[in-house]
Amino acid sequence: MDMDIHMHNTSMNGSLMPHEGDLGNGLILLVVKTAVMVAVMLSAVLGNFLVIMSVIKFEKLRATVTNYFILSLAAADLLVAVVVMPFNASMEITDKWIFGRTMCDIFNSNDVLFSTASILHLCCISVDRYIAIMNPLHYETKLTKRRVALMIAVTWISSLLISYIPIHSQFYTTVENLQELRVNPDSCKFVVNRIYAVVSSSVSFWVPCTIMVFVYFRIFKEARKQEKYIRSASVCSTELTSNGDQLIPGSKSSRDMSERKRLKREHKAAKTLGIIMGGFILCFCPFFSWYLITSLCREKCQYPPLLGTILFWVGYFNSCLNPIIYAYCNREFRQAFKKLLNWAHCSDLNQNSKYCARKRSNSSSNNSKNEEYVQMVYVKKECNLCGTNV
Repeated sequence: MDMDIHMHNTSMNGSLMPHEGDLGNGLILLVVKTAVMVAVMLSAVLGNFLVIMSVIKFEKLRATVTNYFILSLAAADLLVAVVVMPFNASMEITDKWIFGRTMCDIFNSNDVLFSTASILHLCCISVDRYIAIMNPLHYETKLTKRRVALMIAVTWISSLLISYIPIHSQFYTTVENLQELRVNPDSCKFVVNRIYAVVSSSVSFWVPCTIMVFVYFRIFKEARKQEKYIRSASVCSTELTSNGDQLIPGSKSSRDMSERKRLKREHKAAKTLGIIMGGFILCFCPFFSWYLITSLCREKCQYPPLLGTILFWVGYFNSCLNPIIYAYCNREFRQAFKKLLNWAHCSDLNQNSKYCARKRSNSSSNNSKNEEYVQMVYVKKECNLCGTNV
């Protein structure tokens, strides 16, 4: 989770023995926390892997420059799930840091890096949709592959500058926390000073969030205006075809129809962006509000440890939320996911088909031959879903 303030090294007074009921409740809470964390990690890995493979494997998805942002976003979310979440989960389970001082700095840097990159990619996608809706005639000239690559590079470099450099130079924290980290190898607290709290939260959340809200408000207004045009144009084309006239390719009516189709596609993409942005705000706004407030007021702001854990993992949940939104809202991604899963299924079916072929060659009974033939036909039909030859 971005800017993870770890407060896991609480000490227990040896003279106070916990009751059996407290131990039982603690065990139940630990099991629930572990199950939730594992579910979030596995969902994020599977979902973002499907997004990455879909864009790489299917030419139709590669043809859209917006999907390059989505590809890079999925890579950032996948890295959050692979190199950040497991370390955070281990601290929640063991209540201490077990990987050493150097890995502590690397973990905190990766946490800030990939979470910030994920948020900045969402900001880039909103700007992309803004240009597509507000200035569609010049979209392809403004958002070329080269400029998209430059935007993605700036996103990653900005995330790197706000994470690795201040953390490894120790600029981010307080003198007291540095001393504690040096003498206590079981601690990996990410206590930030006030300057870094304001700068990092602004770069990682508040500025991108403000841009996204402003941009989507403008997109929403323009989309409403264009929807009126689509409805009026649809009425005209319906009257034209009902009178027996045909649409001639290249004619004004034909161009209007293709323009309406394009606008509908852009509006659907804008609605998907709206859902993604809503999920982003719901997941990250509580955390960054808490992060900034507790960093500024320090000891004056007391909170239960469970609250911090919940806010961290709600933010992590955003990394597995985006692929779910794509699968629900975007037909092309939904079809790509189905094909990829069918291909994975067919790899097992191919093994079954080889077994059936060997079994059929060793069989002398006509009934068994018929049964095996039916089984082979079933395997072939299943594999035809993804174009696999048996």
